[in-house]
Amino acid sequence: MDPMMKENGEIVKKENSEGENNLNGWLPVTANREGKWWYAAIHSVTGMVGAGILGLPYAMSQLGWGPGVTLLLVSWAITLYTLWQMIELHEAVPGKRFDRYHELGQYAFGEKLGLWVIVPQQFMVQAGCDIVYMVTGGSSLMKFYNIVHPNGPPIKLTYFIMMYAVIEFLLSNLPNFNSIAGVSLTAAIMSLSYSAIAWIASLIKGVQPDTSYASRYNTSASQIFGFLSGIGTVAFAFSGHNIVLEIQATIPTSPENPSKKAMWKGSLIAYVIVGLCYFPVAFVGYLVFGRFVEDNVMISLQNPNWLIAAANLFVVIHVIGSYQVYAIPVFDMLESFMVLKMKFQPSRKLRIITRGSYVGITMFIGIAFPFFGSLLSVLGGIAFAPTSFYLPCIIWLIIRKPEKYSISWFLNWAFIIFGMSLTILAPIGAIRDIVVQCGTFKFFS
Repeated sequence: MDPMMKENGEIVKKENSEGENNLNGWLPVTANREGKWWYAAIHSVTGMVGAGILGLPYAMSQLGWGPGVTLLLVSWAITLYTLWQMIELHEAVPGKRFDRYHELGQYAFGEKLGLWVIVPQQFMVQAGCDIVYMVTGGSSLMKFYNIVHPNGPPIKLTYFIMMYAVIEFLLSNLPNFNSIAGVSLTAAIMSLSYSAIAWIASLIKGVQPDTSYASRYNTSASQIFGFLSGIGTVAFAFSGHNIVLEIQATIPTSPENPSKKAMWKGSLIAYVIVGLCYFPVAFVGYLVFGRFVEDNVMISLQNPNWLIAAANLFVVIHVIGSYQVYAIPVFDMLESFMVLKMKFQPSRKLRIITRGSYVGITMFIGIAFPFFGSLLSVLGGIAFAPTSFYLPCIIWLIIRKPEKYSISWFLNWAFIIFGMSLTILAPIGAIRDIVVQCGTFKFFS
């Protein structure tokens, strides 16, 4: 090879490497690598414990005691295992960090296929959750208003969603993951608070005289579809894997002290907290109200008003933080695309326009589609279960290559089969809900 050509090639390679490092220094996921284990814990709690936790007693009423308890415990255990796998794979290649889920996917499946396998599913989960948080934040804000100001003028849900969106627009200007640590900590505390209110208030209320644990449905068809819908509700409660590598990317690493130590410590604590939130709400809520529990256990509680108002306010504060935890990786994807593919220069103006547009689009969809929660269940069956339950197992088998018929090999294949079953079964109940709701569907209702 011509020495000049070789030298020019090395210069280009060096410039590309420097450009990549400069971009990573600007992108929100990799801009700050000074995170601590407790950062990982609070971001994970905020991301995992969604306001949907208040619907777990309803899911239990769709499933029944045996299947409900089993599915919740098994899902918690499986996703804890797959979370550990992802943390271990973050630095599977010496000297390299897989800072984003799609980077790990590209290493396992190839540059192009990895992108197509991971990015659409991850984006579907993150953007879908943010749209639901828009609706949840606006709905809880409206409930709070109606309780504290019962004689006030009626205000449409649309305007409450817009109020919530303004807060998210302001917070979206925070540059990176570590800069939202305070927001995330507050959100994590709120999630513990309103889940505690839900199950402690239910326990104080006590088992109702007319409580029954028979099926809540009158027909066999409704019972089957309801059961499948309950599976979806439980499966979608564990979606934190979509942000775990991005959170780990904020933690410093060295050969003596790899990032996986701090990340696993934070994640394990987060999963214990998740269990302390999920299990009491699901089991106590169903125990007290049985087949008559509402899809939001707070509605079943009804009184005292001040407690329900406080819980709704806590939900609003929590989903404000949850929105940002799921939005940061999306901002990272969008800003990376704008710089690398569209050739924009990294700037504050680009960041404001990109993030503001994303917040605006999620707000618009949240306002426009009253049954987006059901639609998300359909999309979630394709995205939530794979990214949390079995894609980590497939990637582990490809990269780590455990010995055939070993415990690791059996566990991963068992979880792949379990996760794929969820992918097939979970959306069916939601599709039926959409068909039923289409009859009364109105845009911007």
